[in-house]
Amino acid sequence: MEVINSFMTWVFKSRLGQIEYFKKAPHAAQDSVLKDLIEAGKQTKFGKEFDFSSFKSYQDFAKNVPLNDYEGFKPYIDRVMKGEQNLIWNTEIEWFSKSSGTTSSRSKYIPVTEESLEECHFKGGKDMVTIYVNNYPDSKLFSGKSLTIGGSLESNPLNSNGKAKAGDISAVIMRNLPIWAQFARTPSLEVALMNEWEAKIEKMARETMDENVVSIAGVPTWTIVLLRRIIEIKKAKNILEVWPNLEVFFHGAVAFGPYRNLFKELIPSDKMRYMETYNASEGFFGLQDQIDSDELLLLLDYGIFYEFIPMESWEEENPTVLPLWEVEVGKNYALVISTNGGLWRYKIGDTVRFTSTKPYRFKISGRTKHFINAFGEEVIVENAEKAVEFAAEKTEATIENFTAAPAYFGKNGEKGAHEWIIEFAKNPTDLAKFEELLDQHLREINSDYDAKRHKDLALVKPIIHIAESGLFQEWLRKKGKLGGQNKVPRLSNSRDYLDELLAIMK
Repeated sequence: MEVINSFMTWVFKSRLGQIEYFKKAPHAAQDSVLKDLIEAGKQTKFGKEFDFSSFKSYQDFAKNVPLNDYEGFKPYIDRVMKGEQNLIWNTEIEWFSKSSGTTSSRSKYIPVTEESLEECHFKGGKDMVTIYVNNYPDSKLFSGKSLTIGGSLESNPLNSNGKAKAGDISAVIMRNLPIWAQFARTPSLEVALMNEWEAKIEKMARETMDENVVSIAGVPTWTIVLLRRIIEIKKAKNILEVWPNLEVFFHGAVAFGPYRNLFKELIPSDKMRYMETYNASEGFFGLQDQIDSDELLLLLDYGIFYEFIPMESWEEENPTVLPLWEVEVGKNYALVISTNGGLWRYKIGDTVRFTSTKPYRFKISGRTKHFINAFGEEVIVENAEKAVEFAAEKTEATIENFTAAPAYFGKNGEKGAHEWIIEFAKNPTDLAKFEELLDQHLREINSDYDAKRHKDLALVKPIIHIAESGLFQEWLRKKGKLGGQNKVPRLSNSRDYLDELLAIMK
């Protein structure tokens, strides 16, 4: 086993030179990516529509290709999902990554090409391991199994007779991994891709608890649920009694800060390591490459060309758009990507703040809209407003104001929830019914929230506080923000606003 570990470590470290190249020559790396993307797009219908063949520079590309969000690009995606090829990319598209919905769609479907799998998502996984073993030469990462907690697959909703499939990006990646990678992970593919989460967690727990698990990769939310179940079955005090060789958790999708202390309780070891990744349906964008910093290294040779909209320009009809070489440290930017997955100048909805330009490192600073994504549910303001409106209408209530934030996992096994403060101008005829309808409608319009609420596995029903009249005005007054354009934030991914309001209520 020691020989295998040493050999695999050497194999992965062979990528280090290429990583160092794009760190030292980032602009050349991005220029090369853009040229390759334009070349691939020339003969597509999209490329011909916007005259890719005439492009000689980045300026030509930026001038002629419009910015798109999901709603704007959806007509192209729908056509590809129905089977049309060579529309947005020059090779066949068979896979679609399903992620949380937008204002008008319960779920988004992002095309995943063979190139984006091989040159982006798979490469991200390899580089994650490469950087990790380089940072920790004593690692025994290849001496045991990697526990991967993925999503599930489903049929293509727009083309039931076609061969195209859809699913969470983690499931799409897992389904397409090479054979050697399948041997290195647990649980079995059959269990890992199950749809029903209650049965899936139970089977995962029983299938993995007697393996020699050395690493875990997944979203903190489901990882906590799984670890707690394994500890319960094994009657252990913590997970190290089950997996004594566990050394690292590769995590992403939600902010890790609120979970850190809980993981220390589940895995009580100063030697346990944590490494953040930034991998979305649209691509693999960043990795934590330093031991002593949680900054993420921007990955520049993955078939993704990056542009950035300064947040002060975001609401403008024709916002300022900058290439990588024009960004500044400390400013917030909305991320725009063109990818080998067939997305062109696509506004992903995330915001980043650069901490360094030599090399390019950053932190995820939020979303372009208020949201809650503490458990991977990606609830946006439009979701919340529709759910509140629906519940109010059905119970003859009138809403004065509201805000919501996450209630995190507790030390004694308490599960997560969304905690709301609602001020009514007219109270509902049945408060219990209002609470039930709000939760029910939110599940109907947001598939990721619904998955987390399924049988109370990760999220329990919302906690709702009824505010006395004038609470939100008093809060704004205390903050010196009463009047003008100042508004109560509908959603927040931290508890700062909510706790301040609760303190006033007390």
